[in-house]
Formats: sequence, structure tokens, C-alpha cells
Amino acid sequence: MKSHLDHLQVNIDYKNVNFYKNLLKFLGWQVILEDKDVVGFKSDSTGTLWFTPLMKKVPHDHDSIGINHIGLWVDSIAAVDKMTEFLKKEKVTVLFDTPRHRPEFSGENDTYYQVMFHSPDKILFEVVYTGPK
Repeated sequence: MKSHLDHLQVNIDYKNVNFYKNLLKFLGWQVILEDKDVVGFKSDSTGTLWFTPLMKKVPHDHDSIGINHIGLWVDSIAAVDKMTEFLKKEKVTVLFDTPRHRPEFSGENDTYYQVMFHSPDKILFEVVYTGPK
């Protein structure tokens, strides 16, 4: 049997939908469906990511049971740095002393370089380059 991630649905306060649209457009994802209650995106090589209005108004704790963060891969260290500049222009605070290399997550000849941030809905995102140094 073969398998891969097909899609991920993220419930958000829909007043923040433009943040997600701008973020994923900046990362090169394409809108595949958009109406008043949903917007869906597809990257060139992976499954889809969907944003829908929240059903219940309860705070999310990324350290409790459930999803910790959404990691989105980019193709270079420079792309992580461009994302960091985009976030600063959007007045989004980067977290955990990022951007930075994480040698504990990479092999001897590879690197793991990340920037982490919260969306307006407090969903933790990571934009990461993994690959040759």
C-alpha cells in the first residue's frame, strides 16, 4: 500500500482569511477553490490545505493533544529569509529565536533552517528548508 497526505483542514476565525491567502500566495501555492465559507490551496508537489470558519470559539494550545504546528518546506535558506522579511512587513512576530539553523534536526552534510510564527488564530507555522548546506 502507498499513501501520502491528501489534505489538511484548518478551522480559523474567517475574518483572518486574508492572512492565510497572502501567506500561501507568497509561498507559491495556488487557490483551487474559494467561496464565502472555504478557501483551498494546492502546492506544486503535495496535498491541499483548506481554511474554513471555526465551529467553536475555544483557544488552541499547540502543546496539548492535537496538531503542534504546520510545517511548510521551501527550496532554500534564502527563501526562509524572504519569508522572514514578509512576516516582518505583515507585522507578524517570529518565534523561538528564528530564523536559525537547527543542527540537532539535520545530518552532517545537511541543514535544517527554519522560521516559526503564529497566525492571527494562534496556529503555529514553520517555514523550513531542509537539504544540502
